[in-house]
Amino acid sequence: MPELPEVEVTRLSFAFEIAGAKVISVRIGKPLRWPLGCSPAQLAGRSVQTVRRRGKYLLIDLDQGLLLVHLGMSGSLSFARQLPPAGVHDHFEMATTLGTLRLTDPRRFGAVVYAMGEDAPEAHKLLGKLGMEPLSDDFDVDRFHDELKRRRAAIKQVLLAGDTVVGVGNIYASEALFMAGIRPTLSAARLSRPRSARLHAAIRDVLARAVAKGGSTLRDFSSAKGENGHFQLEAMVYARQGQPCRVCATPIKSFRQGQRSTFYCPHCQKA
Repeated sequence: MPELPEVEVTRLSFAFEIAGAKVISVRIGKPLRWPLGCSPAQLAGRSVQTVRRRGKYLLIDLDQGLLLVHLGMSGSLSFARQLPPAGVHDHFEMATTLGTLRLTDPRRFGAVVYAMGEDAPEAHKLLGKLGMEPLSDDFDVDRFHDELKRRRAAIKQVLLAGDTVVGVGNIYASEALFMAGIRPTLSAARLSRPRSARLHAAIRDVLARAVAKGGSTLRDFSSAKGENGHFQLEAMVYARQGQPCRVCATPIKSFRQGQRSTFYCPHCQKA
């Protein structure tokens, strides 16, 4: 599933190229997770202003309203002046004067939703409960610690929930907890302020490095230009069960946590 770095890499790969484009037409394929919310014909003639990100959502600002794009479990965007004919898994296509934006999503858990603004009910439903943005100044370390003290669930599950800090998915939660030396099963409420500060710094560091590496391509992720990510090649614990820790050589362990695979070093993450 694309996580925050993959969504940010996707944004960076087409945001500047589509800015200023005028929408010519919109084509909808098979139904996605949520309906578009307007007739595709209503988008014709609109102009693309900017492309932003909020958590794992891309926000395509138009001169009237915006499109909220979620890549779901297996979705990816492509943007080019010429694309090959649409395939069976291409479910949204927006032709513009600067190129065509296409959402390919084999599992159809992604979505493109139109809203008149971020305060509109459609947008508020998707964005209203999201936590702090980890790569922005909004991610305050004291507020982060205070939020964790209110949560008794395991720290990894709190990170994945997205209502404290947004976009830290399974890969990067495992990596950040390793970097901070925190066992994934530790109750969030038990983290001291210094340990919360280490985790805060680790989250920012891991996510920033992942963006710089183009994200992680484990199965089929690629940017809007078709480029794969490479962060997975330097992962410290994720998907490395049985392999020696890169720090202490202890074999990396894995277990199921909240129906997701968790990876950790039993020596470097003792508590």
